[in-house]
Amino acid sequence: MIAKEARQAAALQRFAEANPHLLEEIRALDAREQAQQIQWAFEDAAEEQGIQPWELALELIAETPEQLRVMRLETHREVADALGLSWEEYCEFNEIEPE
Repeated sequence: MIAKEARQAAALQRFAEANPHLLEEIRALDAREQAQQIQWAFEDAAEEQGIQPWELALELIAETPEQLRVMRLETHREVADALGLSWEEYCEFNEIEPE
């Protein structure tokens, strides 16, 4: 599994590799501008799918459905903690089936 700190970068790389037309369109830009364009396209793709960018990132980097499930739950637990909600309250509010 990819370390949490490297997930976003890995997802953006996989997204870019899966979209060669995008890379062709931005090839004349400098590296910083290319990175920004890839980020914007990634966020747009998530929005088009009706999901958050973090969810798209996990979908791109997960190697198995089980790994995706584990990473999603891990992220939701972190959000619940950050909001000061119990796991049960958070699951009920977000219609998530607790483990």
